[in-house]
Amino acid sequence: MLVIRALLLRFTEQIAAWHCRFVGSLGTIIIKCKDLRVIQLDIPGMEECLNIASSIEALSTLDSVTLMYPFFYRPMFKVIEDGWSAFLPEKDFELLRSLTDDWRLSHINKDFSICPTYPSVVVVPKSIDDEVLQKVALFRHGGRFPVLSYYHKKNGMVMTRCSQPLTGTNGKRCREDERLVNSTLRPGSRGYIIDTRSLGTAQQAKAKGGGFELEVHYPQWKRIHKCIERYNILQESLIKLVEACNDQSHNMDRWLSKLEASNWLSHVKEILTASCLAAQCIDREDASVLVHGTEGTDSTLQVTSLAQIILDPECRTIRGFESLIAREWLQAGHPFQQRCAQSAYSNIKQKSESPVFLLFLDCVWQIFHQFPCSFEFNEHFLVTLFEHAYASQFGTFLGNNENERSKLKLPEKTMSLWSWMNRPEKLKYFENPLFEANSLVIWPSVAPQSLQLWEGLFLRWNRSSRYLDEATEEISKIISYNKTLQGKVNSLRRHLSHMETEEQTTEEQTTEEQTTEEQTTEEQTTEEQTTEEQTTQESQ
Repeated sequence: MLVIRALLLRFTEQIAAWHCRFVGSLGTIIIKCKDLRVIQLDIPGMEECLNIASSIEALSTLDSVTLMYPFFYRPMFKVIEDGWSAFLPEKDFELLRSLTDDWRLSHINKDFSICPTYPSVVVVPKSIDDEVLQKVALFRHGGRFPVLSYYHKKNGMVMTRCSQPLTGTNGKRCREDERLVNSTLRPGSRGYIIDTRSLGTAQQAKAKGGGFELEVHYPQWKRIHKCIERYNILQESLIKLVEACNDQSHNMDRWLSKLEASNWLSHVKEILTASCLAAQCIDREDASVLVHGTEGTDSTLQVTSLAQIILDPECRTIRGFESLIAREWLQAGHPFQQRCAQSAYSNIKQKSESPVFLLFLDCVWQIFHQFPCSFEFNEHFLVTLFEHAYASQFGTFLGNNENERSKLKLPEKTMSLWSWMNRPEKLKYFENPLFEANSLVIWPSVAPQSLQLWEGLFLRWNRSSRYLDEATEEISKIISYNKTLQGKVNSLRRHLSHMETEEQTTEEQTTEEQTTEEQTTEEQTTEEQTTEEQTTQESQ
């Protein structure tokens, strides 16, 4: 019975919306899934159809997280690596400490009392003690004080993130906050504050107790506003986009009109533009950057993550990208449970529902599409992350922050997604056959002509991917064969080099032998001459 329940849970967890209809005794259930599939079940018999509909209704409206499928799932594969301990902050800090001594690990939030949405361990400037952090937390929305997001090896510049300051209408200040923000700068240098809200929105936030950094109190920083939409605006955009992709009218004008009306690619452009700006400030302007919006859990994380993908080649590897997701999304407190609740088909409009993470993945795909050889992972890898963010048998994306995951005891009661994805037999499906390690910064184009609809995700259920899969498989075979030939070429070159070395050694030995023989002959001749002279002298 438990197995049957688990299977039903696995299926119903994918459901975003459903409805049934009857034609005589034939019942039909239309199921719209979170991965954007639409499934039609034709069931003979009204009573049987109603029973199935009743089961779907009961299991798709669970009132507790602990009743969800990840708590019942038991892996059928051998666990090689514990994904829950694969990307701990302490491991990342060890690498940082080998590059600079200016930062430290703080355990001020070990019981999540300072900031409920931060992890228990954060990286902060070494010159700032925990007492200062405690005061700064009171000045930042939700207690999200500035913490390190990224250290640029090339020039030592850093990117930090936080939430909005609580300046209010009276222009309240916090000297500890000013000290913390300025401690990320080098002596005599300036920095940029990238606010992911429009200036108007940031000013309106003052009336609710929020606001932004006033230049009079932060003279070393230049504030730039880059508006990135959020919440219901993004959700409505996704709904319109999916509706356009499911349009079966085959009318070109209608399709293009619906695609434009969704504004989805406009949101992609906004996010990429802000991310490129952050990367440019760090790499080209030699300036540190502070990123925040309102709460610092949505658009802020989009910008900091994409900037790192642009700047850091490690983030473009499979392992590095997983570490980025863990560090900048899961540990940083993106509310996955709220944002990825129902996907695009839900009949219930929830204010907290928003495709923030999906937009981030779309932006990554745009960069991947422009630089197909610079990423170790492929499109299937990104699609898999999208699927598991919305519905999964693993506990990785459950909860809204580390505090909630700790209370749910997810590491003890559920399996990590990374344990499944990082198995050697699974990794081969995520590897990009065109990948060639690129240590350079990559600068994506945000021109409208450069941005495209992510067909591999939004249109994958509307058309067959057979030919594309066959082409991908053929490319993999060609590249594999090319690597084999290259290996043979290298082997022949080594063999030729070895033969040349042997030949040269043989020639040298022959030359030495000839020289030795000549020297021996000369010595013998000299001795004979000497002997003859002595004999001549004795005769005389």
